[in-house]
Amino acid sequence: MSVLRKPFRYSYSSAVFYLIGITVLVNLAQRLFGPVSVILAMNPIYVLHGWVWQFFTYMFVHDPRGFSHILFNMLGLFIFGMQVERRMGTREFLLYYFVTGTLAGVASFAVYVFAGAAPFLMGASGALFAVELAFAAFYPDALIYIWGIIPLRAPVMVLGYTGLELFLSFTGMQRGVAHFTHLSGFAMGWLYFLIRFGINPWRAFRGR
Repeated sequence: MSVLRKPFRYSYSSAVFYLIGITVLVNLAQRLFGPVSVILAMNPIYVLHGWVWQFFTYMFVHDPRGFSHILFNMLGLFIFGMQVERRMGTREFLLYYFVTGTLAGVASFAVYVFAGAAPFLMGASGALFAVELAFAAFYPDALIYIWGIIPLRAPVMVLGYTGLELFLSFTGMQRGVAHFTHLSGFAMGWLYFLIRFGINPWRAFRGR
């Protein structure tokens, strides 16, 4: 068996709650101490000067000017992450979350450098998109109620959000949102399933 596909011994430790707790504490620190955002958010200029930890830490910081950014991300992590962690096991889930989130940050960094842009990237959305993809792959028949009203199968929701992110990314209609990071999280989750599990998410979406 390839080392890339060697499974962990299954265990479940509710790591999602720890991720949410750490993220909330970091957000509180951001509100109390402004430099925390600068140190932990991912900025291409700072990364090029050696602050490479930002590829990882950007996932734990959110816009300190309001609550909607962290609220919706953590709600999504709770709803989808709990089920994915139970299915994968805690160690696999944490590896998946951190690998996809970090690689989404690396991909965003490459695009920002190519474009000559230097924003402060923050938020768990890249990893969260990967978690949503995993949920749809594991539970393709699950129904998600958009706005609590419109029922959609999980794969339809994930693919719909991805299409929307592509549209917004190319049209620039919703500025100030890291659409490419969201798409990168989706792509990294897809690659993780192919490489680590030998599962094609598209076939999983179709129940095959």
